[in-house]
Amino acid sequence: MSADPTAKKTPLHDVHEDLGANLVDFAGHLMPLRYASETAEHQAVRTGAGLFDLSHMGEIFLSGPGAGAALDFALVGNLSPMPVGKARYTMICGQDGGVLDDLIVYRLADETWMVVANAANADVVREALVERAAGFEAAVDDRSGSYALIALQGPRSQGILEGFTDAPLGGLKYYAILAGRVAGVDALVARTGYTGEDGFELFVDASDAVRLWKALAAVEGVVPAGLSARDTLRLEAGMPLYGNELTAETTPFEAGLGRVVKLDKPGDFVGKSALAAQAQTPPGRRLVGLVARGRRAPRKGYQVVTSGGAPCGIVTSGAPSPTLGTPIAMAYLDSGVEEAGLAVDVRGRHEPVDVVALPFYKRS
Repeated sequence: MSADPTAKKTPLHDVHEDLGANLVDFAGHLMPLRYASETAEHQAVRTGAGLFDLSHMGEIFLSGPGAGAALDFALVGNLSPMPVGKARYTMICGQDGGVLDDLIVYRLADETWMVVANAANADVVREALVERAAGFEAAVDDRSGSYALIALQGPRSQGILEGFTDAPLGGLKYYAILAGRVAGVDALVARTGYTGEDGFELFVDASDAVRLWKALAAVEGVVPAGLSARDTLRLEAGMPLYGNELTAETTPFEAGLGRVVKLDKPGDFVGKSALAAQAQTPPGRRLVGLVARGRRAPRKGYQVVTSGGAPCGIVTSGAPSPTLGTPIAMAYLDSGVEEAGLAVDVRGRHEPVDVVALPFYKRS
C-alpha cells in the first residue's frame, strides 16, 4: 500500500498529517497505517486505550415498515426480531452462497436500521441492498459520506469515555448501541469493535469528527492507532478480514461461521438454497490458526505443506504477534489433512507450525 493523491480523505485527514502518520491508500481512502510504532499502538489497545479513525467504513440505512423484512431477505441473518438498540454480526451472500461482505447491522428505531459495510465493499453492498429491497416497503439511503466513525478500544475505554458523556455506558452491553452526546457532539455509541478488547465505536457527523477526536486524544494514555495495529489486533482475536479469510469464493461454513446463517428463519433469502446444501456437505477446507515454531512469519498467500512437502492449504493472514511474542497466522487447510508435522513455505524454506484453535487471544 502507498499513498495515492486521488484517494478519498477522511474528515480526520489533517489531524493524521499533523500527527505524522504514514498515510496509505486503503480501499480508496487515505488512511493512517501507523503513527510511530505499530507495536506500541497494538500494546496500547491491549493494556490501555487506542484511538482509531474508521471513517472509511460504509453506513447504509434502511427505513420503512418493511425494512426488517427486506434485511431478512437480503442477508443471511434473522434481523427483524432484533430489539431496538441491539446489533448483530451477519453477512450478505450471493446466490451461490459466496460471501459478498461481512457486516454489522444496528437497529436504531422500530423502522430504522444501519448496515455498516467494509470500505472496499460499500458500493457492492449498497447496490445489492437496493436491488433486494425493491419488493419491500423500505428505502435504502447510503449516508457514508455524512458520517465519521471513531473507535476507542481497550480496557480503559469505558472509563475514558465516561468522562465525556452522561450516556449510561455501564449498562450498554456488547453488540448494543445508544444515542447520546460525547464531548459535546451528538453520537451513536456502539459497544462493538475489531480488536478483541472492550471498546466503543462512535458514529458522528463528519463535521464533528475533529472535535471528538481531539477531545479523546487529549486524555493521558490514549494512543492513536493505525491500520497495522488494527490488523494484528484482529488477527490475534481470530476475526476474519474480507479479502483474506472471506471472499466471494468463500462460504460462511468454510470460514467456521455457519452459525450466522439462519436457515430456519421464516421465508426465503438470497443464497438460501446454496447455503442449505452447503450446510449438509462437509466443506472441502477449514479455517485454522497456526503458530510458528520459529521467528519467520507466515504471510498471506504462502502455502501450507505436509511433512512430505505436499501443498495442503493456504495462509490467509499472518504476522508476528506482539501479545504472544511469536508469529501467528490463519489459514485454510484441505479437509482430511493430518495436522501434525505441517509447515509453511516461507520463501522456499519450510517453517514448522502448530495448528491451534482460534482465537489466539481472548481478553479476560
